Amino acid sequence: MISRREQVLYDLYRSRLKEMIPELLEKWERIIGVQTAAWDVKRMKTKWGTCNVEARRIWLNLELVKKQIHCLEYIIVHELVHLLERNHNDRFTALMDKFMPLWPAYRDELNRAPLEHGEWEY
Repeated sequence: MISRREQVLYDLYRSRLKEMIPELLEKWERIIGVQTAAWDVKRMKTKWGTCNVEARRIWLNLELVKKQIHCLEYIIVHELVHLLERNHNDRFTALMDKFMPLWPAYRDELNRAPLEHGEWEY
């Protein structure tokens, strides 16, 4: 069961991330030339984001609120590129290179800062 403190923090983080996403999503949809049908935020244990290509829906991990803005943008771009290429193949990599040349550094930064499990920190 989640404590009152954790619930307040969860709500605060969720609200903050939901404020940040629309502007970034609109920016990158325009640059990449794709459109999502929907997006949302949720806690995920093993992924920073996910994309349902058929539904054109992306999910972003709530933990991204604690990361640098370029990490959030990287995950947004990564998920949007999946609307052009479903798999992590050479075409996917080429599209990532085209739209966000520094993406490998951002990926590595996120990989060095694993997802947190347990209580939220201030």
